[in-house]
Amino acid sequence: MKFTARQPRINVNVSPTHPLKEFAILAGGLLAIVVGVYLALGLAVDLIVPRLSMDVEKVLADAFIGQFAEEDAADVTRSVQALVDRLQDPCALLPYTITVHVTESDAVNAAALPGGHMVVFTGLLAEMTSENELAFVLAHELGHYANRDHLRGLGRALVLMSASTMLLGADNSINRMIGQGLGLTELSFSRKQESQADEFALETLFCHYGHVADATSFFNKIPEDGDPGRFGHYFASHPENRRRIARLKELTEKRGYPTGHPLPLPVDLTAKISPP
Repeated sequence: MKFTARQPRINVNVSPTHPLKEFAILAGGLLAIVVGVYLALGLAVDLIVPRLSMDVEKVLADAFIGQFAEEDAADVTRSVQALVDRLQDPCALLPYTITVHVTESDAVNAAALPGGHMVVFTGLLAEMTSENELAFVLAHELGHYANRDHLRGLGRALVLMSASTMLLGADNSINRMIGQGLGLTELSFSRKQESQADEFALETLFCHYGHVADATSFFNKIPEDGDPGRFGHYFASHPENRRRIARLKELTEKRGYPTGHPLPLPVDLTAKISPP
């Protein structure tokens, strides 16, 4: 019987599928996994993060707040802390003990971070012209705490940090990396969340002072062509700022809140913060 050499019907080293088709299948599968993980994290943010216990939130807070705690402007911090304490008791009762951190920066911003840590930049304080104006901005941040918006704003990062905490403990390199790499710009709030925080601040202002003087003063200062990074989440709903002002005025009239007269800034603030 004569042997006739032939090519094997199947070559295990050569795929019968075109390389480009294989690449498309692999890339599509990878994209599907990434989208699935993203959607799962989004679901976790909506369902789990706002329900995190205070104890868990406080454990995770260290990764975010360390850099700000080291930069506190001590004298100014005490003054702002005193105002926040007065707003909280008895008007803005929250399940948090709010700790204020005033940090040197030109940013006209403040932020509600996990664990009841509120960061206030000196750039924001320099814009203030009355105690009532400052009180409204601080009460606005307290409103984010009341609705736990701050957890939703940092939701996906908190999900990852919670998982690494369960696996590796609270003080691990993953938590520190996420906390240090996540700027305050990640704290994005929807227009609805900002509106709810505005209403909370208006109610708190009336409760504390008996009137709502300077409730809209800060929003009037945000320029039409302002820098979103400099004004933080206060600018996030632009160009809705005019509508926010109109809504606050509408609520004031509807509820019969007196407009009153604003109080001057505390002396220990005006002595430390130069006007813009």
